[in-house]
Amino acid sequence: MLMFQYTGRKTIGAIRAVGQVAIFIQKVLVSCVSLPFYPKQLLYQLLKVGFYSLPIVALTSIFTGMVLALQSYTGFSRFSATSAIATVVVLSITRELGPVLTGLMVSGRVGASMTAELATMRVSDQMDAMTVLQTSPYRYLMAPRLLACVISLPILTLVADTIGVYGGYLISVHYLGFNAGLYLDQTFKFLFFDDVFSGLIKAVVFGAIIGFEGCYNGYNSKGGAEGVGISTTQAVVRSSMLILVANYLLTVLLFQK
Repeated sequence: MLMFQYTGRKTIGAIRAVGQVAIFIQKVLVSCVSLPFYPKQLLYQLLKVGFYSLPIVALTSIFTGMVLALQSYTGFSRFSATSAIATVVVLSITRELGPVLTGLMVSGRVGASMTAELATMRVSDQMDAMTVLQTSPYRYLMAPRLLACVISLPILTLVADTIGVYGGYLISVHYLGFNAGLYLDQTFKFLFFDDVFSGLIKAVVFGAIIGFEGCYNGYNSKGGAEGVGISTTQAVVRSSMLILVANYLLTVLLFQK
């Protein structure tokens, strides 16, 4: 009997949690397309999410491209297939590593900051004060952050793709002794629009995940300073896990035969 009671409570709790998340997502999406709109808040969030994330995204992508070229050379040289290194580097970065690493980096930097900021406002009753003043927290706080994440992630992914491929080029040409013209020819010969576009689709989804997780955990934070820390940790961990799961599902969907 106790086992059935425990199972029932957990099932009801899971259903309630899914319902709360669905309602929250619906409210945020409606707020993104309804008035009043706060362009200054959106521009400010674009600056925080996009522009301030450029250094860490650039540093991550260039070293990823360098390491990928070195590792590919080490493996392919055993089979006399070093001519395929340029193709492997550009496809790996544009299809997978660019959007995934960008999403994870932004999740750690922006997701944590976003959640902590909103959670602090929540536990200090600032959101309740906004509601009393007839300012919707969903429109003023959540919508600009979500839109900023969705807009910024594809742009950051394009930057990561470019710098990552350049990192592979630097190592291959200046360290491994590849011919620069042949390397560039192999890079663009097998790169198609679908490869880049699929990475951008992933980036949009990853941006939505980061924005929703940051806003949801921040909005539902409770318990004072300790609750802020818990919410921030949950947002980063959940968004990182969801990015990896979504990456697999999108890869299956976009590249299925």
